[in-house]
Amino acid sequence: MAAGVDEAVATIWRLIRALRRRRWLAVAIAWTIAIAAALVVSRWPDRYEATARIYVDTQTVLKPLLKDMVYQPDIDQQVRMLSRTLVSRPTLQRLVDDRHLGFVFHNSAERDATIDKLDQRIKVTGDSGNLYVISYRDLNPERARKFVESMVALFTNAGALDKSRDSIGAGEFIEDQIKANEAKLIAAENRLKAFKVRNFGVTGVSSQDYFGRMSTLSDEVAKLTIDLRAAEQVRNAYHQQLMAEDPQLPVQSLPGASVLSEIDSRIEAQQKQLDDLLRNFTEQHPDVVNTRRVIAQLQLQKRKEAEARGPSGDSGTRGTAATSPIYQKIRTSLAESEAQVASLRSQLSAQQQRLSEVRSLAGRMPQVEAEFAQLNRDYDVIRKNYDQLVARRESASLGVKLDESSQLADFRVVDPPRVSRSPVFPARLHLAILAVLFAAVAGIGMAIGFDMLVPTLDNTKSLEQLSGRPVLGVISLSRTQEWRSVARQKLIRYGSAVGLLLTFNVVWVAWIATRALEN
Repeated sequence: MAAGVDEAVATIWRLIRALRRRRWLAVAIAWTIAIAAALVVSRWPDRYEATARIYVDTQTVLKPLLKDMVYQPDIDQQVRMLSRTLVSRPTLQRLVDDRHLGFVFHNSAERDATIDKLDQRIKVTGDSGNLYVISYRDLNPERARKFVESMVALFTNAGALDKSRDSIGAGEFIEDQIKANEAKLIAAENRLKAFKVRNFGVTGVSSQDYFGRMSTLSDEVAKLTIDLRAAEQVRNAYHQQLMAEDPQLPVQSLPGASVLSEIDSRIEAQQKQLDDLLRNFTEQHPDVVNTRRVIAQLQLQKRKEAEARGPSGDSGTRGTAATSPIYQKIRTSLAESEAQVASLRSQLSAQQQRLSEVRSLAGRMPQVEAEFAQLNRDYDVIRKNYDQLVARRESASLGVKLDESSQLADFRVVDPPRVSRSPVFPARLHLAILAVLFAAVAGIGMAIGFDMLVPTLDNTKSLEQLSGRPVLGVISLSRTQEWRSVARQKLIRYGSAVGLLLTFNVVWVAWIATRALEN
């Protein structure tokens, strides 16, 4: 540890001796650098920086209220992109051409050079808290302030202009797409209509394919067949009961005049059945036609019987009329069952005919169904796109109204544009101080470096280290009074040179500082 300290001390003393030997070289270099720096720094222009801070509030009251109703872009991202694209060449060209800012150029080359310099001097920085700082440096502090004011105005107004322009463009694009899809939808509807007209009676129900329709018809035929068999069995049972029942009552049990006749009962039953059929079918339905025919026959039979009885109600066949109410009821039920059997037979015949027609189209039907399904699929896709575009148009219209009532975000100027009182680094005063320090360091460094390149031995240890041989003897230097006088004069001249150098540096640095305070 002690050896290292001694070595460091020895090195320091060696450098001091080297500087002492080359002190005039150090002074000369310091003077040269000081004069050159004074000339350069005195012509160096001071630049003043104008800054402004803007806070962008992207959280509006309408944003949560219109959620899922209006398309709302990422406002934070748009503001960040706006801050990055604010310093664009068209913007700078517009600002350079503004006469109020005082930019002077004589030709297009000077104008382009001015724009390039502005691009380097303007800075727009922001943080995660939506706080943006606009700064600009210029030789003229007033122009710097006006320029920042113009940038703030562009930043706060560009948001609303860009958003309105985007909304209008989006609305026009959606409207064009709606017209195009509307034309496609009309063409698809025409193709579907022409297909249905061309294949009338073949396409059938659009919700069922060919095999589904055939399966449904087969099930209906089977069900009607079973119902018909059941109705026939009921009719046969009524017929057997009617054959076994005596139509006449004993004389002592004959009913009075208030008992309804058999024909009236049958007509009433048929009329009731007709009313039930008309609730479910039209006048042309086979069951309705058949029931009306039965009623007409019964009414004709009733008129014939009335004519046969005569005006007094007596006839030769008086004793042959059925007088048993059970017999009459069985005959009425038999008539109803016969009507039901006729209706089921008519329905079964119609369904069997339809099933035969469907089976006859077995070779053509799959192709027609496939083409019909494809037309429906294309139509559904186009219709879905059209409906979505119409919904988007309404959303875009609401968005345009929202744009008219509110801006992209709320821009608040936290700190208005202001200019720093002192020039920004590197100003003339800063460069002057650095130049003085650099002149001193450069003079000392170059003097020591030159001494290392051209060493001078002033002690035996240095000689031994350089030659690698032992020193046998030393000749002492005798310093006379004359030598001391000469050395004193040299020291005075050296001190005068150093003092003059310091005075010069202090004077021109003070002059630079005075000019900075005046500005």
